[in-house]
Amino acid sequence: MSPTTAGSARVVSVAAGVEQTDRTAPVRDGRHQALAVLIGKWINEGHTVQTAEVPSVPILTSDVYEWAPGGFFVVHSPFGKIGETSVGGVEIIGAEGEAYRSTFYDSFGNVHRSRLEIEGDVIRWIGDRTRCTATMSDGGMTQVAHHESSADGVSWTASMDVTLRKVA
Repeated sequence: MSPTTAGSARVVSVAAGVEQTDRTAPVRDGRHQALAVLIGKWINEGHTVQTAEVPSVPILTSDVYEWAPGGFFVVHSPFGKIGETSVGGVEIIGAEGEAYRSTFYDSFGNVHRSRLEIEGDVIRWIGDRTRCTATMSDGGMTQVAHHESSADGVSWTASMDVTLRKVA
């Protein structure tokens, strides 16, 4: 039997190795290609939003978005400074059904999960306690991102405003 014959042994999941299956191999489609707007290297400048308790501090970070092997997922590696604090992490973004899912592992040991929406030039990350709306402009070379946070998942307050500029 050839590798494409139903029921033949082939690799369909790296974690599973070679298995006997009649499962159809996944194919990249428009959902995956829509994530291409993120791919590249970005320099980000902005500030946190001042509150009665916490002053505004500058933000200077870098983001690298690249395709994971196979082109089904995007790996995002951010790092930089918020005020004097070094920050970073790794995010994995992928299509899940008709939606997108994002899991971000930050440099403080936290895990943030969110739904990702792409509508034209607007990208939204929507989590239980954090969310971000980024508007693309300048032919996809600039993103203006407005971040919000919530202590209870009901009331939201502005937390950061950042402009991302694609450099490569």
